[in-house]
Amino acid sequence: MMMNIPPIVWQIIFYTFCAVIAIQIFYYIFFFARLAFYKEKNKAVSMQHPVSIIVCAKDEAHNLAKNLPGILVQDYKTTHEIIIVNDNSTDDTKYLLEEFQKSFKNLNHIQLSQEAKLIEGKKFPLSIGIKSAKHEILLLTDADCVPASENWLYKMQNAYTDNIEIVLGYGAFKKRKGILNKLIRFETFHTALQYFSYALAGIPYMGVGRNLSYKKEIFYRNKGFSSINTIPSGDDDLFINKIATKDNTAIVIDPDTFTISEAKKSWNEWMNQKYRHYTTAKFYKPKHKFLLGLYSFSLFWIYPLLAISIVFYCWWLALTVFGVRLLLQAVILHKTMKKLQEKDLWIWFIFFDLWMPLYYLFTIPAIWKSPKRNWS
Repeated sequence: MMMNIPPIVWQIIFYTFCAVIAIQIFYYIFFFARLAFYKEKNKAVSMQHPVSIIVCAKDEAHNLAKNLPGILVQDYKTTHEIIIVNDNSTDDTKYLLEEFQKSFKNLNHIQLSQEAKLIEGKKFPLSIGIKSAKHEILLLTDADCVPASENWLYKMQNAYTDNIEIVLGYGAFKKRKGILNKLIRFETFHTALQYFSYALAGIPYMGVGRNLSYKKEIFYRNKGFSSINTIPSGDDDLFINKIATKDNTAIVIDPDTFTISEAKKSWNEWMNQKYRHYTTAKFYKPKHKFLLGLYSFSLFWIYPLLAISIVFYCWWLALTVFGVRLLLQAVILHKTMKKLQEKDLWIWFIFFDLWMPLYYLFTIPAIWKSPKRNWS
């Protein structure tokens, strides 16, 4: 049956393959190369602003016991406070925080005793934390995250200048043995590669709540989370999607500013987490959905079109075209993985490149599904 297909069909498929590769090359050169060759500028004068660190916790006593000390012992001489919003926890969170407060006077514990109706996810406790904050600059992280260094607070707030209202940081996962850990870390890196690169290109579209900072004024100016209160997720990516501009957003990729958390231990846990996160993608601005969608679409079709072109058109020409993208990809991924302290993943990048289309198949249903009402 294949023999009856006119040669022009295989030619069209090859040209389609070339177009897909061209799209990928465009993204690597126009977007991802910005992060690969990015160098943070040394500020002539460094500032230390008063900062309010906010962490929302629900039944997170075990994580707070491990991670909160890393926040409390930040090397920062200027006024700052740590606000823990305890959202109706039924474990020992309250008593743990009371013990911490005996030694750390800048720790503020807010105890919530009732659920907010019609407000999904952690937006209500986070809003309460922001309302209670004494300082203009807010630095957000999660209870299951620990700063990578004692300079996290200083270096994150140091990114603020007169025009900057939002600072995007990197939330990494601990390196563990096993393929699942590598897949989770690569997906996290791949997401960061995109949102950092887009921000550097003047098209910021998201941040991650594990490591995110913005000013209190911009939160109130945009009426907080009022426009996304009915969506379980989105307190980080959707909110930043709404308020970020090319002029008011900065990134920080100094390894001292990373936060570290434990990756999920099972496939089901990870997929459920990603399903929740991807339910917000359909609410992004049209230009962001188009750019992200075009990139994913082109990535999905690379290998099917490559295989057909090798078998039915011209194997050496197909491999040459593919090789151009592969070489560019290898260079840029090496540089960006090195910057984000994920360089051990580089030797796996071809495997991850093959994996990503399958990953999209697993997660794409989340775009149409209604999100589950989980606190997250």
